[in-house]
Amino acid sequence: MKKVFFWIIAFLITASTAYFQRLTGPTHPLRGKVDINDSQISYKLERSHESASDYELGIKVQNREITGNLMWKRHKTDEPWVKIPLARKDDLLSGSLPAQPPAGKLDYKVILTYQDKETSLSGEKPVVIRFKGHVPTALLMAHIIIIFAAMLFSTRAGIEALNPRGNPRKLALWTLGLLILGGFILGSIVQKLSFGQFWTGIPFGYDLTDNKTLIALIGWVVAVVAGRGGRKARCWVLAASILLLVVYLIPHSLLGSELKYSKTNGPSSCP
Repeated sequence: MKKVFFWIIAFLITASTAYFQRLTGPTHPLRGKVDINDSQISYKLERSHESASDYELGIKVQNREITGNLMWKRHKTDEPWVKIPLARKDDLLSGSLPAQPPAGKLDYKVILTYQDKETSLSGEKPVVIRFKGHVPTALLMAHIIIIFAAMLFSTRAGIEALNPRGNPRKLALWTLGLLILGGFILGSIVQKLSFGQFWTGIPFGYDLTDNKTLIALIGWVVAVVAGRGGRKARCWVLAASILLLVVYLIPHSLLGSELKYSKTNGPSSCP
């Protein structure tokens, strides 16, 4: 009965971490509401989109006197802003951003206007959208499920390490195996399909997602090695479990792959 309780605790911690990851990070859509002339307008501005198509943006605005513009430029460039009037069809104001190569980013703003008063939906700062290649749903789901299964076993191993009579050895081995499969094998394939490279962490780059996975792996390798020969290595397992939890609390895709436009030929297409 106690073991079931410990698994429930581990699951709740893992689920909370997954929920936190779902709501944070630079690729999560920007949502909000603004009030213009007694009209409350809800919006959802994407920050991630596949390179196979332009990003079609639409905002429901019933007040026909409200118009708008979509402004964009390539991320981290000195290029001038491109201004596109939003087209109205019934209650929808819409516009589109041109597709970029995988890892390409655009800065964009949606500005609504009523009687010469402009309101930027994102405030003074632009929204940054990153484009990516297509990843099959089955592969992506397998990667996500296995990587959070590693978190589940890691947390359970940490709880077991707190028990003076517990032996977290098997749980540690499961954690390491799942972390390798979900993070380094499937994760690298997802990275390749999304952004064209299997690995963009140290020593080839500074992708935080890759680097934090590497740090977590090193922690668990140390814990597993420390437990060889039948040793329980509870302190090492607990430390690795805490390290993985900290790693998972770092928003996903923060400081992720990014196309350097200065190394490409010419600007992106403009309308």
